[in-house]
Amino acid sequence: MTMKRENYLFISAFLRARESQMVSRTKAEQMLDAPTFDDCAKMLVESGYDDMSQLNLKQIETKLSEYRTALFRELETMLPDVAALDLFRLKYDYHNIKVLIKSGTGPDAERLLSDSGRVPAAKMKALYEEDLLREIPGLLPGAAAEAKALLERSANPQLADFLLDQAYFTEMKTTAEKLGSGFADGYVRILADTTNLRSAVRVLRMGKDIGYLHEALVPGGSVSEDRIVQAIGRDGLQSAFAGSALSAAAELGSEIIGGGRLTEFELACDNAVQAYLSSAKRSSYGVECVLGYLAGKETELTAIRMILTGRLAGVPTDTIRERLRDLYA
Repeated sequence: MTMKRENYLFISAFLRARESQMVSRTKAEQMLDAPTFDDCAKMLVESGYDDMSQLNLKQIETKLSEYRTALFRELETMLPDVAALDLFRLKYDYHNIKVLIKSGTGPDAERLLSDSGRVPAAKMKALYEEDLLREIPGLLPGAAAEAKALLERSANPQLADFLLDQAYFTEMKTTAEKLGSGFADGYVRILADTTNLRSAVRVLRMGKDIGYLHEALVPGGSVSEDRIVQAIGRDGLQSAFAGSALSAAAELGSEIIGGGRLTEFELACDNAVQAYLSSAKRSSYGVECVLGYLAGKETELTAIRMILTGRLAGVPTDTIRERLRDLYA
């Protein structure tokens, strides 16, 4: 048995034990039905969260971000291959560079930066200010320079975001390949497909042309960018995703291109990704367990934020409930 296999056996057992503490749909429903916000927040303590019953909206956001960052740092010391963690940390690196390019480096930008990436927020900000992003490995430095120049030329922040998103998904694909896991490859593919489906629906709702859609699409999905564009012009968007895990979401997306609420469509997209991740539970050990757990925690944090901020703001519980995604636990 190799050392790497032994390490995956250990971390898989560790995370399987942790899964018993995760917030399930039943727990989420109990939080929604709790008589007061304080009662709702206190239910999370048994799932390993601090008591947030006395916090305001901004403090809740900060506390949940700190929780994620601490989790990533803990697992970094335990994982046999940090690439599994990088599949999740990359998102925050690219988020941070988008903030810096569009908002500068002042107090407003600092408030929006995240410490959950591979590069701590303060270091990313310093490297950006000193024109030293080249010290960061991967595609981000080059993509950041191109995006900044594009924004200066076009004054269109969306185009800069599209360019960075394309680099992000290219780097995600490369990172997954390092793991040598078909499950990791499939995870990146379904994320790219979901991103492209959402982009297509939004672009078409906005009445933008096909050239603009091409700019918005990202690489790495099981459905190519060309296939999506061709389907729109010929058989309709849903035909591109027919027979795939996103077929139901694509049908919903096609129905609302002319107008209507996005809620059900967005929910179907997220639940398709969660259904893919749930298959990780069939693996007794390995990178599948790690990826399933990490993605499950991201979904959990999103659900907790939605419930707590919704309850605190007085949003009707039925409104919160209809927006909740499927949970991993």
